[in-house]
Amino acid sequence: MLGLDLQAALAARGADVTALGRTDLDVTDASAVLRAVAGHDVVFNLAAYTKVDDAESFEDEAYDVNATGAGNVAAAARESGATLIHVSTDYVFDGSATSPYPEDAPYSPLSAYGRTKAQGERNVLHEHPSGAYVVRTAWLYGKHGSSFPKTMLKLIADRDTVSVVNDQHGQPTWTVDVATQLLRLADAARTSAAGLHSAALRSAGLGSAGLGSAGLGGPHAAPGIYHATNSGETTWFGFTQALFGELQIDPDRVQPTDSSQFVRPAPRPAYSVLGHDAWSRAGIEPLRNWGEALHAAAISGVLEKHGNASGRR
Repeated sequence: MLGLDLQAALAARGADVTALGRTDLDVTDASAVLRAVAGHDVVFNLAAYTKVDDAESFEDEAYDVNATGAGNVAAAARESGATLIHVSTDYVFDGSATSPYPEDAPYSPLSAYGRTKAQGERNVLHEHPSGAYVVRTAWLYGKHGSSFPKTMLKLIADRDTVSVVNDQHGQPTWTVDVATQLLRLADAARTSAAGLHSAALRSAGLGSAGLGSAGLGGPHAAPGIYHATNSGETTWFGFTQALFGELQIDPDRVQPTDSSQFVRPAPRPAYSVLGHDAWSRAGIEPLRNWGEALHAAAISGVLEKHGNASGRR
């Protein structure tokens, strides 16, 4: 879902992109990852074991990809001198907060998936401290792959109402917005690296010949953790009502319920709202409000109706 939107954003820039799926590259194979990364300036790691419930029974397999694999990619990026942008998740937190999680909040995962992703973040920052950027995102939806809006639209096509939990808070986030933000971060990372190089040259008394003032302008993003979610917050119930409203489906066809009605193997964080202060420090505008993004996604045709979703049976 995010990977294809990121490829499209890169293609629009005319970037020379190598896109590798899991059949092309096994991130748990350190030697293969090193060969694949060599020669690239920026590496985006979107590889992940994302079957949240299955991870409860297969945590070792999730760990191989989410933790060991992430570390392999970071080590390869370090060896190749490449900037790494690693995508992570809100599941590294337990959801007990009542205000947005800052980027430096301590890890407190509830699930196996969250534990493996948290360790992946640690591995990435340890292996490539001077050039790794961890970008947490959450509640993604987009054109490609499966997503919550697609599920809701399929369900409402076959029934009069749908029941949606109203006690889990988060930030619905359009993958197109995340892809655009990842490119902004990559630009700011390279500007920051150029600035550090210039400072090193000046310290050595060599000046900054060849860099040029244009190369040092714009936002400067320090390595570390960033949160790429659309701003504001709502619940899954509120999101579904807004989704239906955008598609002229009666929002009253959504009925509120609570998480006790949907018990699953992996616990879900009750509060997944992420803070965005790191963007401001880097001079980059945070993502727009989730409602604005949803409206833009609807206009672009990303949100597809299914069957008789717009009518009552």
